[in-house]
Amino acid sequence: MSSLAASQVEAAVPSDDRISSHARLLSTQLQSMRERFFPPEAQKELRRFSIGEVSRLVSVSDSHLRALSLEQIGPSPEIQANGRRLYSLAQIGELRKYLAEARPKDAKSFLPWRGEGERLQTLACVNFKGGSAKTTTTLYLAQWLALQGYRVLAVDLDPQASLSAMFGIQPEFDLRWGDTLYGAIRYDDKRKSLRDIIRKTYFHGLDLVPGNLELMEFEHETPSMLSSPQRADGGMFFERVGHALASVQEDYDLVVIDCPPQLGYLTLGAVCAATSLLITIHPQMVDVASMSQFLLMASDLMRVVREAGGDLSHDFIRYVVTRHEPHDGPQSQIVALLRSLFGDDVLAASVWKSTAIADAGLTKQSLYELERNSVGRATYDRAYESLDAVHREILGLVHKAWGRAA
Repeated sequence: MSSLAASQVEAAVPSDDRISSHARLLSTQLQSMRERFFPPEAQKELRRFSIGEVSRLVSVSDSHLRALSLEQIGPSPEIQANGRRLYSLAQIGELRKYLAEARPKDAKSFLPWRGEGERLQTLACVNFKGGSAKTTTTLYLAQWLALQGYRVLAVDLDPQASLSAMFGIQPEFDLRWGDTLYGAIRYDDKRKSLRDIIRKTYFHGLDLVPGNLELMEFEHETPSMLSSPQRADGGMFFERVGHALASVQEDYDLVVIDCPPQLGYLTLGAVCAATSLLITIHPQMVDVASMSQFLLMASDLMRVVREAGGDLSHDFIRYVVTRHEPHDGPQSQIVALLRSLFGDDVLAASVWKSTAIADAGLTKQSLYELERNSVGRATYDRAYESLDAVHREILGLVHKAWGRAA
């Protein structure tokens, strides 16, 4: 067929049909790949942790953990042929409970759940610039908090559902209508309880509200509801995310929300529900220029929401520098500029760009799911230390909001 004839055939197919065909082909291929690597009966599992890793997570000595194991006190780890002891994350949770009961004075250091008077902390990761690492920030922060012993809920508010995919969910195949947060915040009588939507993950202590394209329904329906003379059950659009999360607040210490890369009704709902905001920023000039526009638009829209009765009292707002190359001159200048402009509102620590994080993402895993040797110890350690510093700084801000000692 000549190139002219081919182009005429191509033009004869409507663009929407062509794109729809591509979407079906890609989804089918992704499903086929998943079934090949992860059979239908298989579930994504988290690796087990060595006694050294458990010692660092729980803050007790290796020798004490071995003594507990030998005396058959607390959870029984898997003991390999070489005598190496391995614990699941659920067993680490059991160990935390045992130690908290055995040492009541130090209970909070072992089992750090929020107590009376400490409100649920909801952290929203926002920015409408794609590539600012909102999803990666949400994923790593949620998993790290679970590793520290907190009860965490991750919420995927992005219709592209990248966070859900990282937890092993393929949205177009694994979710039915109403299985996202939209099911709990929709305006009609088909609204569901959020408890019926939340899914357990393979990360003990970390639950997920998955996302998919149905979240866009909220963006489409809200304008008509705003023009309606009747107030919808469940509150205004900016109250609905917060109301849904309030229904499960007794089950969690922290909620981490991955917001969509746009300033729509979902994002504004998340901002109003949040007790704190994390604004991710990649230190490149085009990203900083985009963030300037984001901040201007966000402030205008937030002012309108506040005047309409929205709660915008946040415990803290912080800029998180992501994919940072600290030895890159232009990036260093941009980070210095941000710190000079925003001061302490920029986290002191930054997430370094790392091949370890990128390599883990290729297999839909995080660094916390990989063995240290799988990506090279030095590379792993640098990335881990960078993430650890950022997460500890954020947790320190949460503790301050709770009124806990530093």
